[in-house]
Amino acid sequence: MTINKELVKYLESLGRIELTEEQRTATEKDLQDILTYIDTLNELPTDGVEPLSHSFPVTNVMREDEVAMHNTRDDILQNAPEEKDGCFVVPKTVD
Repeated sequence: MTINKELVKYLESLGRIELTEEQRTATEKDLQDILTYIDTLNELPTDGVEPLSHSFPVTNVMREDEVAMHNTRDDILQNAPEEKDGCFVVPKTVD
């Protein structure tokens, strides 16, 4: 794939940005350099190499889920400025 000025202008419109002519030229060169580097990487022999999602072995470090009752209704309603029949009382918003 070749990066040209039309593609850079299209990317400009997608990103809703405006570049100067100098920035367009620099962007065109940078994007072409990135694609060239990717082509170089594609030439590397990767037969027999397993795909990795991370370079280090990662294990799940989260704790086990445990069901517990921490807050009761009465504890929560103590923070309410006003409560009625076990519910928060809020200002009426709809007639």
